[in-house]
Amino acid sequence: MHISITGNLKKQFHAACAIRGLKMSQVVVELIEQWLASEAQSVGELKK
Repeated sequence: MHISITGNLKKQFHAACAIRGLKMSQVVVELIEQWLASEAQSVGELKK
């Protein structure tokens, strides 16, 4: 997957991940999983 973000945003994200000893891809995967779970919950609430 390829995404386009500003150079400044990438630098900030890279630094935040490095401080925590994480790879950027690990964090992106976690964020996508969280977003999908949130979306599934939202869709479930709409069906009620």
